[in-house]
Amino acid sequence: MKVKVKQEACIGCGACTAAADELFKINEEGVSVATTSVVPDELIDKAKDAIQSCPTDAIVEVSEDNE
Repeated sequence: MKVKVKQEACIGCGACTAAADELFKINEEGVSVATTSVVPDELIDKAKDAIQSCPTDAIVEVSEDNE
């Protein structure tokens, strides 16, 4: 599984870091960034929680077709 944060959609609310602080952080501009593009197998559930918790749908799962 791969994830990315659509910077233009992120409002920096921190829902993703609350769900998966191993995978996301808030940067200097106040928006979220993924700390890794490839999610380790043991963190897939947390990544899915972060995707679902994002109020602006800024976190997306990336397939090889839409990278």
